[in-house]
Amino acid sequence: MLGGFAKSLFGSSNDRYVKSLNPILAKVASYEPAMKAMSDDQLANQTVLFRERLANGTKIDDLLPEAFATVREAASRTLGQRHYDVQMVGGIVLHRGEIAEMRTGEGKTLVATLATYLNALPGDGVHVITVNDYLAARDADWMGQVYRFLGLTVGVIIPNLTDEQRRDAYAADITYGTNNEFGFDYLRDNMKYERTTMVQRPFAMAIVDEVDSVLIDEARTPLIISGPTDDKSELYMQVDAVVKRLDAIDYEKDEKQKSIILTEDGTEKVERMLETAGLLEGDNLYDFENTQVVHHLNQALRANMMFKRDTDYIVKDDKVVIIDEFTGRMMDGRRWSDGLHQAVEAKEGVQIEPENQTMASITFQNYFRMYPKLSGMTGTAATEAAEFYDIYKMNVVTIPTNVEIRRVDEEDEFYKDTQDKFRAIAKKIRLHAEQGQPVLVGTVSIEKSELLSEFLQEEKVDHKVLNARYHEMEAHIVAQAGRKSAVTIATNMAGRGTDIQLGGNLEFRMLDEHPDLVAGTPDYEARAATIRTEIQAEKAAVLASGGLFVLGTERHESRRIDNQLRGRSGRQGDPGLSRFYLSLDDDLLRIFGPDTLFAKMMRNNIEDGEAIGSKWLSKAIETAQKKVEARNYDIRKQVVEYDDVMNDQRKVIYEQRADIMDADAVGDVVSDMRAETVNVIVGEACPPNSYPEQWDVAGMKTQLAEILNLEPPIDDWLTEEAIDPELVEERVRTLADEAIESKASDLDTETWTQVEKSILLQNLDHHWKEHLATLDALRQVVHLRAYAQKTPINEYKQEAFSLFQRMLDAIRVDVTKTIAHARFQMQMPTDLPELPDFITTHFDPFTGEDNSNDIDGGTRGVVRSQLPPLQIAQPQPIELGVDPADWEGRVNRNAPCPCGSGNKYKHCHGAVTA
Repeated sequence: MLGGFAKSLFGSSNDRYVKSLNPILAKVASYEPAMKAMSDDQLANQTVLFRERLANGTKIDDLLPEAFATVREAASRTLGQRHYDVQMVGGIVLHRGEIAEMRTGEGKTLVATLATYLNALPGDGVHVITVNDYLAARDADWMGQVYRFLGLTVGVIIPNLTDEQRRDAYAADITYGTNNEFGFDYLRDNMKYERTTMVQRPFAMAIVDEVDSVLIDEARTPLIISGPTDDKSELYMQVDAVVKRLDAIDYEKDEKQKSIILTEDGTEKVERMLETAGLLEGDNLYDFENTQVVHHLNQALRANMMFKRDTDYIVKDDKVVIIDEFTGRMMDGRRWSDGLHQAVEAKEGVQIEPENQTMASITFQNYFRMYPKLSGMTGTAATEAAEFYDIYKMNVVTIPTNVEIRRVDEEDEFYKDTQDKFRAIAKKIRLHAEQGQPVLVGTVSIEKSELLSEFLQEEKVDHKVLNARYHEMEAHIVAQAGRKSAVTIATNMAGRGTDIQLGGNLEFRMLDEHPDLVAGTPDYEARAATIRTEIQAEKAAVLASGGLFVLGTERHESRRIDNQLRGRSGRQGDPGLSRFYLSLDDDLLRIFGPDTLFAKMMRNNIEDGEAIGSKWLSKAIETAQKKVEARNYDIRKQVVEYDDVMNDQRKVIYEQRADIMDADAVGDVVSDMRAETVNVIVGEACPPNSYPEQWDVAGMKTQLAEILNLEPPIDDWLTEEAIDPELVEERVRTLADEAIESKASDLDTETWTQVEKSILLQNLDHHWKEHLATLDALRQVVHLRAYAQKTPINEYKQEAFSLFQRMLDAIRVDVTKTIAHARFQMQMPTDLPELPDFITTHFDPFTGEDNSNDIDGGTRGVVRSQLPPLQIAQPQPIELGVDPADWEGRVNRNAPCPCGSGNKYKHCHGAVTA
């Protein structure tokens, strides 16, 4: 009570914080007259002056008021948009490494220019993270006008760029791109063998647009680069046939966890069917020999019983394409991991692609925590403020709107079943559309979108459907969703990024209606003037009808997603209306709702087509959403806890790789490995304080021959009176060093250094890849130790540490062994065998769902392995003419094409044609 009184008297802590920024706003405003008086050249020269002041010791915070005033004036001149004071507040919040929560339509994209410009001045690079490629390219071009006017360079990272283009983009002062592109580039960089081929530079600052979508929703799922393994398509199809013959009583499923298990009778039934199919070793499904069959069986069960076509995936061009659960987009090139995607392919009867093995992975939490300064902006972050602080140490600051909100949020309506609900929705939409009011309808799946579309067709309502099937046109459809009587059905509005303007959008109408006209020409301007007049008239009619009506067909798992949908209406003080329609069939209520809710509703015996609404119902729904949010937070927290263990090891491996690549010579590292290997071999065979007759001489001889390629006269040494383990170790080490020095003398110093680097890096990568696979398997089974009253995460930490030590030992032995046995010849390199394609994925280890937002995580969905040349000797430079026909036979097929495309010769002018 006292707290409420104090809040009403002094304002909330958020209000007081925002108010404390007023002196800075006043200081920014004081520079405005001087900025307005400057010529374009003088204003642009401010960047040079700011950088000089930074070089002379001025702190970046001291530059803030003047720099913000500079950006405000530059935006006014280039974009015709002047930052409001509330946008200035957002810019200060971003600069301080916090999250600015700003309502939809408040101009977050423009806000980002303030903090981006200021933090780009030191020249270390600022990364602006968006949720899809379209927004990355659009914002880099749109806001880039401001940056380029002020003399800064702008780059954009989108799919299908070459390494050279990516390197140039990262070298820019400001780089736009998606979270997946930045993350995958980091992983790819740490799979390369030369520092010069890496594209990223050290991190400085990241500003994340739609920060809740990137750092919360997608953070449940690590980024993974994987490669194909053996083909097991026949086994998938056989197991799928078995699963399709099961009845509902043969298994139990948990929709909350998206898991499924066989009952006792079901297990017996499956064993008999597998036995008949010849897939079972022995007569027990859970014998060790049947581990692989059990794995395939579990994935086939999930694919058939838990994953739904047109909800979790669609089949397009005879391929299973994943649907993003947050945005409803198709994700071509993305695949579920651990055999799940193959199981779904078997279920749908399409071609089964090979499984993949993890080569590198990282969570978004650990990726973004590498930035010294991280900030973000979104319309909905307050409900997750605790998580933002716990994981990222970022505070959420709610920025007041520029104009007071006029949207009316009506109480939810509740129906008995989906049919009744959709029938009522269709009638409601027709009513509002007839009044000239635009309607934006939010659904949770493609299936529901298409079902509603059928109801609207019955009502003869003109409408457009925006979902994964038509994502190419989404920006155009969304842009016109505010036109008079427009009805737009969207699978999910999170991260669409296109502003819904009442009356329509001039730019997109020109693109749609007059694609042949060029901006700036008299014809273009004349037609634009006519359309502008039409838009003004339509906007007046839409405002009179009540503004945009946002209709939710179902509550989402997270309150934030509902708020994002609602926030599409009532931008910048426009009138608006929102309402959600619910039924007993909704997944949220069916899976997570309290049992008493169902009992109470059935007792009330709702009539068909009857609607009810009550605060009790709304409270029950909010409780269900909170339960899901808490569960999802636990999942993300668990992902972070497990990845933190791997992250410590990842840092060690990646730092070692960098040190090896940067070193002029790695002879000391290899020599230390060899000395340690000798120490271990001799130490195991000749324990301290033991007599020579107790030594395992035969075992030591075998080890020395196998690992070090040595046959020392140990029997002769044993005849000496003063022989001891230390002397044996010293003699073996000397022999090993001499053998390697003799081998190295056959090659020049530079070539030998390249040999050692190549062997070190290849062994490091091979064992790291195997280690990742082992950790994946460990993470999947370690939870079973809870039955033994042990904490799974602690068990995982201990085992992971032990496995890491074993990996380092194995690397040491393998490097020593490879160099000791290798033979080197100076000869022209021959063509290398074709390397496998590495696939970029972003899947959820708990549910198998792929949550990537962009269409592609790399070059056409794959990243090619860049192993170092196995032959060290390089050919002499060849004089080439300009005619590509003369290059055949004179250019190595794996070398870069002489035309300068950046592709290999064999994939460019050297491609074999049929």
